[in-house]
Amino acid sequence: MSILHIKNINEYHRLMQLPKPQHPLVSVINFADIKRKENVTVSSFTHGFYSIALKQVFNGKMKYGQQEYDFDEGVLAFIAPNQVMRIEVEDEQKLNHLGWLLIFHPDFLWNTSLAQKIKKYDFFGYELTEALHLSDKEQKTLTDLMQNINQEYNSTIDKFSQDVIISQLELLLTYSERFYQRQFITRKKSNHRMLEQFETLLNNYFKGENLQENGLPTVNYLSASLNLSPNYLSRLLKTQTGKSTQEFIHEKLIQLAKEKLSTTALSVNEIAYSLGFVHPQSFGKFFKKKMELTPLEFRELYN
Repeated sequence: MSILHIKNINEYHRLMQLPKPQHPLVSVINFADIKRKENVTVSSFTHGFYSIALKQVFNGKMKYGQQEYDFDEGVLAFIAPNQVMRIEVEDEQKLNHLGWLLIFHPDFLWNTSLAQKIKKYDFFGYELTEALHLSDKEQKTLTDLMQNINQEYNSTIDKFSQDVIISQLELLLTYSERFYQRQFITRKKSNHRMLEQFETLLNNYFKGENLQENGLPTVNYLSASLNLSPNYLSRLLKTQTGKSTQEFIHEKLIQLAKEKLSTTALSVNEIAYSLGFVHPQSFGKFFKKKMELTPLEFRELYN
């Protein structure tokens, strides 16, 4: 399977048979205007720019990495540069989507407030693979912002153009952050089931031989076992419990360490190794930081 890399916005416009972009580093596209070339059969692609897609209708399935976007009417998707996307449609001629696409090159953000700030939006890229489902009101808010950016994009470019577009883009991202938080809250039932699965997975890991053989479970291991991305899992846990994935791991580790120190005759070194620590002194520092007591001081409380 071939993968097409679309280097820049000019190349994307040519591929989709669109007029030359008004600006080399940013473009706003109405999906209704896109016409893929008939001889282009590549369904997997990457590109060297950010994409924000407001999909109002989409009749294909889109995969990002190994995860499938659950596209439907009224969704917003964020794609980081150089991530592999794949479109799957039963009939290429029936590929149809309505909505807006905002694409911008990382260079467009230079010397702006978003140059560093954009990295904090974890819904960009592979780390957050579930699309944002929008209410009608949310969809209108974001559509209006897209149209504002489009209006500025199609105006005569001057020294204020970048500032105006950046301010609208920043507002769009802020609203998206708010709407994502709403989505996490309104999906409490499914999130609660995922939380139960996470706790079972973590308990089983600590009960088995994995801990001594492989060390502490990583966030990547736990998220992959649940078919979630690391950032998505951490955000889900933070929303539901106020704790990050790492905090859950450390809490479980301290609980097990306290149990071994208070109920067994194992030495501190033996306990450290059994908990997956390569160096006992690392366990000592970790325990002291969490409990404000050394392992031996804690043990003395029970003797």
